[in-house]
Amino acid sequence: MSSGSDRGHLLTEQAHAASAELDLLTSAELVALFCDEDRLPQQAVSAAAPALARAIEAIAARLQAGGRLFYLGAGTSGRLGVLDAAECPPTLCSDPELVQGVLAGGAPALLRSSEGLEDERQGGVRDLQVRGFTAADCLVGIAAGGTTPYVLGALEHARELGALGIAMACVPTAQAAMPCEIDIRLLTGPELLTGSTRLKAGTATKMALNILSTGVMVRLGKVFANRMVDVAVTNAKLEDRALRILQDLAAVPRQRGLELLAEAGGSVKLALLIARSGLDATAAAALLQAKGPSLRAALKAAGC
Repeated sequence: MSSGSDRGHLLTEQAHAASAELDLLTSAELVALFCDEDRLPQQAVSAAAPALARAIEAIAARLQAGGRLFYLGAGTSGRLGVLDAAECPPTLCSDPELVQGVLAGGAPALLRSSEGLEDERQGGVRDLQVRGFTAADCLVGIAAGGTTPYVLGALEHARELGALGIAMACVPTAQAAMPCEIDIRLLTGPELLTGSTRLKAGTATKMALNILSTGVMVRLGKVFANRMVDVAVTNAKLEDRALRILQDLAAVPRQRGLELLAEAGGSVKLALLIARSGLDATAAAALLQAKGPSLRAALKAAGC
């Protein structure tokens, strides 16, 4: 049920002068207008770069200490968080529990609107509690307009516990303050379709989440150079990617790459360490374990 409050002052709810006659435009004019307007999400993310960098460092520190990362939101904001969380295991071979997306209404809300649940301030708290959210964890509360009770309640809960709370919104802090330690504001302006934050606000949010999760995984040692060395070899496409990584970063032919992957039990990171250090699989695995998840640190210790 709606709170009844007037949110017309919010940047994301304001009408855009350039689209005042959107319904009268030709399809070509409409596309041109959207293409021009969709430059703004990049600018908004660039302006938020310092906050994003702080968030990456703070989240990585928590995760290195055993914590987890939770994205939480309702509607489009929540769906984008779920999408980014779901991409982490197949892309970077992270534990599915490490990065979790929490959406008001749960899995059914991915396909069917349940935006009414966003007004339940304790809903986000309950959803975190079910997942065992603790002071060691991180919460990114995502709300395009910055006023979603479901998100605000969860951020307050994180603060009370002493967890890391990060807010992500597309309105200025002066319009909608959110309880958090790091405040990421993606100011994309009014939408061409008034109030439809799945447009520029959603695009900027997806871009910011891409940077956040990728940056954190880099800090956690899941990337070497610019390659996904923790990729899980689970199908032909990923096997081909793994072999190309070994060819490029260890200068081994494809057949030797297959042999290295077999020796390493399918681990690209371990196969790279074996290839570049000359260690056998057992010694290389022990070195990688001793040096944490960083392949670069393990290579340095091996004198490579």
